[in-house]
Amino acid sequence: MSLFGSSHFGLPRLKPLSSKRSHIVSVLDIGSTKVVCMIGRLTPREESQILPGRTHNIEIIGIGHQRSRGIKTGVIADLDALEGVIRLAVDAAERMAGLTVESLIVNLTAGRLGSDIYTATIDLGGQEVELNDLKKVLSAACQQSLRQDRAVLHSLATGFSLDGERGIRDPLAMYGDALGVDMHVVTAERSALKNLELSVNRAHLSVEGIVATPYASGLAALVDDEVELGCAAIDMGGGTTTISVFAEGKLVHTDAVGLGGHHVTTDLARGLSTRIEDAERLKVVHASALTNSSDERELISIPPIGEDDRDQPSQVPRALVSRIVSARIEETMELIRDRIQRSGFSPIVGKRVVLTGGASQLTGLAEVARRILARNVRIGRPMGVSGLPTAAKGPAFSTAVGLMIYPQVADMETHASQSSLLMSLGGNNSRIARMGQWLKESF
Repeated sequence: MSLFGSSHFGLPRLKPLSSKRSHIVSVLDIGSTKVVCMIGRLTPREESQILPGRTHNIEIIGIGHQRSRGIKTGVIADLDALEGVIRLAVDAAERMAGLTVESLIVNLTAGRLGSDIYTATIDLGGQEVELNDLKKVLSAACQQSLRQDRAVLHSLATGFSLDGERGIRDPLAMYGDALGVDMHVVTAERSALKNLELSVNRAHLSVEGIVATPYASGLAALVDDEVELGCAAIDMGGGTTTISVFAEGKLVHTDAVGLGGHHVTTDLARGLSTRIEDAERLKVVHASALTNSSDERELISIPPIGEDDRDQPSQVPRALVSRIVSARIEETMELIRDRIQRSGFSPIVGKRVVLTGGASQLTGLAEVARRILARNVRIGRPMGVSGLPTAAKGPAFSTAVGLMIYPQVADMETHASQSSLLMSLGGNNSRIARMGQWLKESF
């Protein structure tokens, strides 16, 4: 059964979590390098200083991951191959958790993710702001973002204004002549979404919600202060590198670059005339994004491409490997620096950048990123979940963990022309959160 066409946007929408109940959540991270299925038990938690936005504790009870097939730079290239990998990953997670998965929350990297701010203003006539006014201004901003060829993945009200005064978080019951809102809308091409859903449906599973990859990895890798004060999360995957910018607790910008760890591997295979799998091993074991003078003397043996047993491995200085790797890493970082600069969000990012994703584990990467981005850089691992096996605690699993966290923040989003228009802009018990119920009934 296709979920497309089920709402005006034609996108599956997550049902909000009940803060009183436990939930089982299943997620699927489809990447160019690997496909990961995680099953988690979410149990209600008391409010705490650590990760205050989280309503539930997350315990991973099942995990399965497979080497990706049928995906190139985040785009589905072979449905049959991908379907097989999805089945294997889900099957392994189901066996470990001892339960059957029917629907999943899935990530989307392809589809030329768009990130736009829409502004709408309505006339208040000097009256106080009522729920109806909020509904009107949010709906006006959402309507602007509707386009035939693109579907809305996320729409978040990033701030309100009254009579031109910006930065108001909760305008309810305040007085003014004009109420405005800034809405951050993340969109993707409908065809990419349909292909993603098709690959999941073919494995006899349904899609419960779709989350932009940069949003998911940012949710897992950033700490509260970073999300509040402004920070960029850079997720370096195999085929793509995604950027997400957070500020004042919300996602304010996303972007993606078609370069990742696999490009480094291919450069090595070409430059050293060796097979892709041998190049991958060389990258992991010997490569560094930094060149070192002592590397000139150290020799590394490179397995030949041919099948002929008489072919001897060649010896090259380790410095050559590092030079090939650092050229591609520098290019990627310069591209990211320029994208952040062009986005206009550079001042919001400030001095804070977190690198995550499988390719962020390359030796010397953080140092190169510090130099080129001219910012403080740390490597971000997925946080705030228990039960992860040691192998899955690294940055390569940030997106999957972020998908698991996502249901707790999904109600911050506003979707027009949908049976429910949910929002929670303040804390979970604020007036605005309570208004969610009213909007649901009246929309």
